[in-house]
Amino acid sequence: MEEIELYLEDARDTMEGAIKHLIIELGKIRAGKASPQMLEGLQIDYYGSMTPIQNVATINTPDARTIAIRPFEKKIINDIEKAIRNGNLGFAPSNDGEMIRISVPPLNEERRRELAKRAKGEIETAKINIRNIRQDANNSLRKLTKEGVSEDLVKQSEERVQKLTDGYVVKVEQIYAMKEKEIMEV
Repeated sequence: MEEIELYLEDARDTMEGAIKHLIIELGKIRAGKASPQMLEGLQIDYYGSMTPIQNVATINTPDARTIAIRPFEKKIINDIEKAIRNGNLGFAPSNDGEMIRISVPPLNEERRRELAKRAKGEIETAKINIRNIRQDANNSLRKLTKEGVSEDLVKQSEERVQKLTDGYVVKVEQIYAMKEKEIMEV
C-alpha cells in the first residue's frame, strides 16, 4: 500500500538523518589528530549576529598536531581567539596578529577513556533517536487499521520497520567501533 511505503521511507530518511547527526557530533570529539571539525559549533559575534567560525575564517591543518585559523578580517582575530578559549575544548590558541594557531596536544590514557565515554554517550543518544523514530512509524502504521487497512498488513509493515531499526542500530555500533579505535590509538 502506498501510504505504508511513505511511512517506511520517512522512517528510513529520518534514521539516516540521525546517523548523519551522530557523525557530526563524533567529529567534534577529538582523537589526537588535528581537524577543522574540532571547532564546529564555535561562534563569534560578527556584526551583531552569532556566526560560525568557519564562515569568517579559513581553517586548515598544516600538520597532524596543528590547526591554523586565518580570519577573513584581521579585526576579528581576538573574537575568534576568545571563542576558542571559552569553548571548553581544552585548547590554548596562540595569536600572531595574522592567524591563530592551535597546537593539539597528544592525549593521555585518562583523557582517551573520557573521550571514549563521551562518544559512547553520543552513540546511546543516536540509538534512542532511532528507536523513537521506530515508535513514531509504528504508531502511524497502527492508525491505518482504523482507516480499514488489514492488521496483517500493518504487522508485516511493523516487522519491516523493526528490520530497518535493527540495521541502523548496527550502523551506529559500527560507527562507534571505528571512533573508539581512533580515540584509543596512540
